[in-house]
Amino acid sequence: MIQQIHYFVIAPPLVLALAAGLVLLLDAFLPAGRRTMAGLGLVSLAGVFIALGFVVAQAAQGGRTLATFCVPDALARATGGSGPAGSQEGAGGTGLCSFVADRFTLIFAGLVLVAAVVVVLMSMTELAGGGIPVGEWYFLLLCTLVGAVTLPASRDLIMLVVALELVSLPVFALTALKRYDGRSSEAAIKLFLVSVVSTAIMLFGVSLLYGVAGSVHLSRIGAVLSGASPPPATFAPTLEAAHGLPAVVTVGVVLVAAGFGFKIAAVPFHAWAPDVYQGAPIPVAALLSVISKAAGFAGLILLLVTALAGQAATWAPIIAILAALTMTAGNLLAMRQRSAVRLLAWSSVAQSGYILAPIAVASRPGASGDALLSGAVGASVAYLVIYAAMNLGAFAVVMTVSRTATRNELDDYQGLAFRSPMAGLALAFCLICLAGLPPGLAGLFAKIVVFRELVDGGSGWLAVVMAVNTVIGLYYYVVWAGRIFTPTPPVTAARRPFPATWVAAGLAVALAVVFSVAPQLVLDLATAPG
Repeated sequence: MIQQIHYFVIAPPLVLALAAGLVLLLDAFLPAGRRTMAGLGLVSLAGVFIALGFVVAQAAQGGRTLATFCVPDALARATGGSGPAGSQEGAGGTGLCSFVADRFTLIFAGLVLVAAVVVVLMSMTELAGGGIPVGEWYFLLLCTLVGAVTLPASRDLIMLVVALELVSLPVFALTALKRYDGRSSEAAIKLFLVSVVSTAIMLFGVSLLYGVAGSVHLSRIGAVLSGASPPPATFAPTLEAAHGLPAVVTVGVVLVAAGFGFKIAAVPFHAWAPDVYQGAPIPVAALLSVISKAAGFAGLILLLVTALAGQAATWAPIIAILAALTMTAGNLLAMRQRSAVRLLAWSSVAQSGYILAPIAVASRPGASGDALLSGAVGASVAYLVIYAAMNLGAFAVVMTVSRTATRNELDDYQGLAFRSPMAGLALAFCLICLAGLPPGLAGLFAKIVVFRELVDGGSGWLAVVMAVNTVIGLYYYVVWAGRIFTPTPPVTAARRPFPATWVAAGLAVALAVVFSVAPQLVLDLATAPG
């Protein structure tokens, strides 16, 4: 069987892959120098913008779902795959599809690519100091983006696992590219070990799910496990045995959830985050906190809502408990931090808890299971989009301060609003947004949407835990913001920040301002049925 490829559907990851190859070739043949460094950065930035243009073009298709790498109708029916999964449109005909560009995919791809613009601009500042191979940096960064854009479009287990590893593997090298830096090497080793363990756990769970359902396609697995569709004849004995031994399915669900728990730094799989964030170059820390986290959540949502919706009674309580523990541990440990990057790391852990919470009620009775972005899941996606803008703005300003403050502790930010008014105001606004206080209303609206979904979903106890944690989070955000406006004795003028950093900070803060003024732009996009 020969499958046709719909190149328009796979254009965003394809463009990024071609840009990665071009960067590597240019780095090999162009002479080393500042012009080459700037040129490679611009090529990477151009690749991201072209990929983003294709995402916008796909979104302009009138809500039509595009797909490719599909199993044709005849084979899909022969394997029991007809039904809801057969409604995709693509070059391969209708049937079970491995790559789908729907509203869910496009929102995540747009989030990843806009965040990538900020990370590439931050990278230009990081690489300007020398000591890091430029070509390898941009090549690895673009490879990570290929995986992050592909993952939300993945609709089978094989593509899902490959895309997730494509997100993870280049980050190990990016973390360690700052040569002769002991902290970077240590961070890379910790990240590598944690990722290997999480991948092994997830693969074990994936193998159990495949063994039970007899298919790698998520929609097919969901139909079989929910009893809506019979299994293939060759796998019927296995499924009958699984019904007799429900622990097999339960173990698979738990292992898959645990594997993705590492990726999103959810408790109890969170301990790697602060050390890795602090040891890695700041652009890599920003990438981990937004792009890698978004990819992890995309994969987790796809598996739970598409493939395991019929097992919600098993995973919903687990997700709810993990969300409560994650937001609580993140906020309590953030209160003890003196390093700016470590505080943002623990804050990122706490934010993962907020994003994770609505997923626990995504498959409640009466919830719509047909649209990935309806109800509770849409609330999680909306929160993730708003969080990305706020967090990237904070990391961009932290990077400007790190150029003059070696230790980059909270004390170094005292009086920042007087030394550098633009940087001080930008960081203060991002912190206020993360806290959910006026005028940073974007964070407040995001929390309200999540809180509403928890109450409507019958998880009142989780809503109370979230409310308490929101109050706890106010402490360290407000204390840090207060230091920015605390006068200090006159000091030597700070070194002028690299222009790309200003652009990165300005873009992220501008998005945070837009979301604060018109939050409905995100809420309508993420919660409207596809």
